[in-house]
Amino acid sequence: MYIRKTISRQRGKTYINYLLVESVSTPKGPRQKTVCSLGDLSPRPAEQWLKLAHKIESALVGQCSLIDDTDKETRDIIRKVKERIQKDTPEKCTDEVISLQVDKVETARHREGGSVHVGYQFWKKLDMDNILSKAGLSERARILTCAMTLNRLIMPLSENAMPGWIRNTAIEDILGVDFEHLSEDALYRNLDRLYPGRSDIESAIVERERNLFNLDPTVFFYDITSTYFEGQAKKNPKAKRGYSRDSRSDCKQVLVGLAIGREGFPLAHEVMEGNLQDRQTLEGMLQLMDQRIGLKEGQTVVIDRGMAFEDNIKQIHNRKLHYIVASRQTERDEWLCEFEQLEGFEEIYREPSPLNSFQNKSKVLIKKIQKGEMTYVLCVSSGRMEKDKAIRQKQEQRFLSDIGKLKKRIDTGRILDESVINEAIGRIKERYPRVARYYKLKYNNQGRELTCEQDRDRMQKAEVLDGSYLLKTDRDDLTADEIWRIYMTLTRAEAAFRAMKSPLSERPIFHQIERRVETHIFLCVLAYHLLVAIENTLLDKGIHTSWWTVRQTLKTHQVCTIILPATNGKVLTIRKASKPEPEHTELYKLLGISSEIIPPRKTWASKNRK
Repeated sequence: MYIRKTISRQRGKTYINYLLVESVSTPKGPRQKTVCSLGDLSPRPAEQWLKLAHKIESALVGQCSLIDDTDKETRDIIRKVKERIQKDTPEKCTDEVISLQVDKVETARHREGGSVHVGYQFWKKLDMDNILSKAGLSERARILTCAMTLNRLIMPLSENAMPGWIRNTAIEDILGVDFEHLSEDALYRNLDRLYPGRSDIESAIVERERNLFNLDPTVFFYDITSTYFEGQAKKNPKAKRGYSRDSRSDCKQVLVGLAIGREGFPLAHEVMEGNLQDRQTLEGMLQLMDQRIGLKEGQTVVIDRGMAFEDNIKQIHNRKLHYIVASRQTERDEWLCEFEQLEGFEEIYREPSPLNSFQNKSKVLIKKIQKGEMTYVLCVSSGRMEKDKAIRQKQEQRFLSDIGKLKKRIDTGRILDESVINEAIGRIKERYPRVARYYKLKYNNQGRELTCEQDRDRMQKAEVLDGSYLLKTDRDDLTADEIWRIYMTLTRAEAAFRAMKSPLSERPIFHQIERRVETHIFLCVLAYHLLVAIENTLLDKGIHTSWWTVRQTLKTHQVCTIILPATNGKVLTIRKASKPEPEHTELYKLLGISSEIIPPRKTWASKNRK
């Protein structure tokens, strides 16, 4: 469509009229057809007429523009065009039966729709639009936040690449928004808009999920991970070097603390300085949770051995909370005799992870011992035993190989200085701390000989303790099996970190500004809320599967445009979703959502337009 200016003169007066026209093919060649008269509504300078025509055409097929700022005059023109078309063209091309040129039927603009549809339906189920609105975000900011969160859920990309991905999916069709002119700058600005309201949004989502899924508030789990930067991150004071769980000690990082409920739904998260120890983060996280969701006396905190220090236990007690924690190895070693005898242990089986249904059951031996006000549970896992043994043997092999190489360098005279040799020994011990403690290394400068003797007593003790760990709690109302099963649910927090780092691509971080780093992580958390809601909905139906599997299954359910050339010289285009296959229908049914991605949208055009 385009706009044409006409001038007529009657009785000495000049009349100017603006027409909205389109080109149509006729047996006599192309002709101009008037769609609607705009009257004397001035569409501004001639160079802006084509842009206005495009806006009118988009509005007529049901799409609104998100990025272009449409002024009041233009909106009035669009409204009047719609009114005049409805008035001037009644019953136009509304027959359901038409004659087609079958050989010229085509399809176009195929877009992935199934996974986007599921993500958006759960976005609505969590009432995210209303939550963002109460946090002060405009409609435009809410739409962009939705699109960015769906990107992180389905195929995480940088803000630079995200606009292209959005245009290549059915997000435009589902949201009814035109993203043609969406740029990465708009997404960066939206990160800045989202930043101030993060805590309010997170608190509101937690409350919504608690009511919607009837979640258990009595137990929560806290764990911490790190995520590293590409670049120097000089503008981010929290970006520092520390212990890297990603094996990227060469990069600066931040720590991400995450508290989750018993069912795996996130409760709160916080971004912290990258050089903090795990034990230094607990008090701050407890305070943050109390502010955001409110801690209640008698709740149980589950933490890993990295926070099993007396000051951490005291911090929990001061808030009148209970705890279940894995003891540190030094405390576990004090129970060597109990682990050696294995008397009075109860045998249970650990079920496969919901994320790995092919995993075999592993046998676990547990034993509860009451000692004063403290309850201990001794655990020996067959699966963990094999893992510990394999790790130790592999490190031992590498350790002895490096010792052999060092000894050869000494014997051939390539190293003569005793201080250099001792430094090399120190580096080997530092490289293999897990097994170096079971060997005695000694260098005799007089005989220029390096000796390596195994400490059999310590090695035998390590072999006995393979696969063993010690849990302790101040609760005396739970059985050994209940304590163990509550603690093992901590793996949900570990699974959450894995999900945010891999499928949701939290790492590496390319942002350099602190607020954008934290909002980037916040978007990953928002996407994880959708992910865990989807997986738990399936789990409630007895389906042990992951979001990755759901996403792969639904990739083939697409939205496309069907182009139907009619014999009357017009072309009918229908924008609709493909017919869902049986596996699509079954998934939608299990998730409790409709299999219709969008209602069909019909548009008539001239033969040379598609």
